[in-house]
Amino acid sequence: MSSLFGTDGVRGRANVDLTPELVLSLAQAAGVILASPGGRVIIGRDTRTSGPMFEGALAAGFTSCGFEVLLAGVIPTPAISFLIKDERADLGAVISASHNPPEDNGIKFFERHGMKLGIEDERAIEAAMSSPVRRSLAVGGVRLLEAASTRYAAFLTGTIEIEEIDLSKSTIVVDCAYGATGAIAPRVLRHFNANVVELNTSLDGARINEGCGSTCLEPLRAAVVDNHADLGIAFDGDGDRVLLVSPRGETIDGDQMMGIAALHMHKKGILDPPLVVTTVMSNLGLEEVLKEEGIRMIRTPVGDRNVTEAMLAHGAQIGGEQSGHIIFSDHSPTGDGILTAVKLLEIAHERGMALGELGEMIPLFPQAMCNVSVDDPQRLFNEPFLQDFIEEEKGYLGNEGRILVRPSGTQPLLRVMVESKDKERSERICLRIAEKIKKPS
Repeated sequence: MSSLFGTDGVRGRANVDLTPELVLSLAQAAGVILASPGGRVIIGRDTRTSGPMFEGALAAGFTSCGFEVLLAGVIPTPAISFLIKDERADLGAVISASHNPPEDNGIKFFERHGMKLGIEDERAIEAAMSSPVRRSLAVGGVRLLEAASTRYAAFLTGTIEIEEIDLSKSTIVVDCAYGATGAIAPRVLRHFNANVVELNTSLDGARINEGCGSTCLEPLRAAVVDNHADLGIAFDGDGDRVLLVSPRGETIDGDQMMGIAALHMHKKGILDPPLVVTTVMSNLGLEEVLKEEGIRMIRTPVGDRNVTEAMLAHGAQIGGEQSGHIIFSDHSPTGDGILTAVKLLEIAHERGMALGELGEMIPLFPQAMCNVSVDDPQRLFNEPFLQDFIEEEKGYLGNEGRILVRPSGTQPLLRVMVESKDKERSERICLRIAEKIKKPS
């Protein structure tokens, strides 16, 4: 993979690692590689304070190369995927660092079919950044994209495939992490008459993802219990991932959501082919449940782009990540948190069961996880001493579980995951590996 792009676009500390100058150069290079002068580019962003600054830099870069720019404003990342197709635009760009803290930001590009760019396109953009800029004599214009949020909300409600759902007897707590879903998710749920309790729905980029949303479920758990709610829904800052909380405060994670959807579609005879695409992080418990029902599970490296590519290759309808990036390819080529929540509510309605009950049908193995901050994750990961230690720990675990250590693609971290049926054993091994990373000697 290129050195500039990570597993989900370009990210860094705003105005330090990710600067307006860099973003301007990215836009010019992306325009040259992916579109033609006179083409149209849609730009969206989350609520981060640095968002408007980078919006201006992207717009300047694209218009200097002759492209028309449509500004969607604050809007979830997956909305750009929808709007590109709806507007027949040539390219989309999202300004967001997803689940990262407020001081970070990032740039993600989507091609004309609404999919994130492949590695080869990213490498081509990075190579083009070192070439002279090909400016256009005809400077492009900038205008607001009319009714962007309303059109996206209509698309979401239109994905329901059974009779009109009435959620008037349901209380749902929605935590939008002060991010891009705050103005849309409650509206979509109220379309189905749900009693919505809003949590962190103000568009406050200074607090995005801080102690809330899908990266910190404790406030949502408390609100679900306090309000005697039927469900809690937590999004991350840009709305491409979602996690759920049952009335008892139990998490329904991405693996369980994929399992719920796959089993439901398989029972109806509409999961064709009978397979689910996940990443190496997905739980062995999910794999066992799917296997019992004759559903194959394919694992990819971490990253929803890898999942999407495998889904296309195998014709899969469901795929995603444990973290809550779920892709329903019949409706969208990218992970969409609100879409996922709506489809799962549809399944619960059709089954006549609560999502918490459906989640319990996907029993998961205990997983111990930790993140260790390091200066150079990839270099340390490749060190022989660490690889030897990991293999030694795998020997202790044997065939009764898994160990996965990987460099983060978005932050300076080594991520450690140990999975087995014995929770304490997994935690001990995870701790030993973390300590070895911190103190190699």
